[in-house]
Amino acid sequence: MPKNVIVAQSGGPSPVINSSLRGIIETCNLFPDTFGAVYAGWHGIEGVLKEELLDLSAQSEEEVALLRYTPAAGSIGTCRYKLKKNQTEDFARVIAVMKAHDVGYFFYIGGNDSMDTAHKVSVIANESGLELVAVGVPKTIDNDVGDSEFKLIDHTPGYGSVARYWMGIVQNANEENAGSCPADPVLVLQAMGRKIGYIPAAARLADPKREMPLQIYLAEAGVTGEAMCDNVNDELKRSGRCIIVVSEGFDIGDLGFTKDGFGHAQYSASKTTVAQQVVNMLNAQGLPVPGAARGQVSGTDQRDTCLYASVVDLDEAYKVGQKAVLIAQEGENGWMATILRKPGVIYSVYFDKVPLEKVANSERTFPKAWIAANQIDVTDDFVRYATPLIGEDWASVPTVGGRQRFTRFKPIFAGKKLPTYTLEALRK
Repeated sequence: MPKNVIVAQSGGPSPVINSSLRGIIETCNLFPDTFGAVYAGWHGIEGVLKEELLDLSAQSEEEVALLRYTPAAGSIGTCRYKLKKNQTEDFARVIAVMKAHDVGYFFYIGGNDSMDTAHKVSVIANESGLELVAVGVPKTIDNDVGDSEFKLIDHTPGYGSVARYWMGIVQNANEENAGSCPADPVLVLQAMGRKIGYIPAAARLADPKREMPLQIYLAEAGVTGEAMCDNVNDELKRSGRCIIVVSEGFDIGDLGFTKDGFGHAQYSASKTTVAQQVVNMLNAQGLPVPGAARGQVSGTDQRDTCLYASVVDLDEAYKVGQKAVLIAQEGENGWMATILRKPGVIYSVYFDKVPLEKVANSERTFPKAWIAANQIDVTDDFVRYATPLIGEDWASVPTVGGRQRFTRFKPIFAGKKLPTYTLEALRK
């Protein structure tokens, strides 16, 4: 007898997260003898705990297909609620909900913490006598899931699109800076990346031949504010202008930042920003040319716009969702679907599986060998790694009346069978 499915998302979204969701839904539909109804946890694991299960099997094929063109997580929602070891009631509730709705398969789309959640649910389900197959589906724009040797996963769906975003932003910013430099010779762009530099590093893709007066400051490069001022002034003396891309985690002083539900720093919610502090520092010191420094902070648009989505990223996100279902269809529990790169000059990948426990709470670092000797650039090896991920074509964006056409699921939810539940960590 087929068992029902729950799929959920967690953490920050990406431009391609819904391609993985689409891959899961459409591939489950290919195996009706294995998979029954497909439900979505409305806003991630929170929806599972609250027994808010959106019926994806009741949605039209057209709306499911439109997931390819729908960014972020508005279709089924996401959350930052973490299941911690001591929250025994939460775990018991997850199992109770799954038993009540005859769920035999659980797919969790997310990053490091989400893979930890999927692993914990997998273990506790089996300890509780529930025959559950749990499979993780990787997602993060930070590209920090897995290991620094790239043996667990080569890159994470979402990263190729944010890399393409930064390529485009820097290309356009350079045009503006080149024209306005007599008055605004320095432009400071702040990129996401708490402490791992894959996102700001992607700025180099805009200028692989190094023709722009571009400086990149990764958090892990360890450049001081004083050294940054010297670097910028040297560039201004050479070129008359300078574009700075700085990681939001660059150490420039106290930002008064808050933390999200996973305990991660929220630099976008801080009292000030790294970009503004850099601008203030440069202007306070004084520039060796006329004019002043200006700043620009990209926010959640880095992860919620489909206009910069990489077609390579979209396709791989879909296929990694497909792979997750194929793993589950074989009855294999406790794995994460993964993307691995084949050796050779021609870019090619294959889809495999790695144990969830190896990925759970992992954190890949940016290779030191990819940081240039001057500490304000990345090497050609990084450029060769990242270039294939951004694709060569623009993604299609369907419109109706000039407005983008996104997936709009009908609010059809499974009937509740259990008492109302308050999430354990939210109780007073």
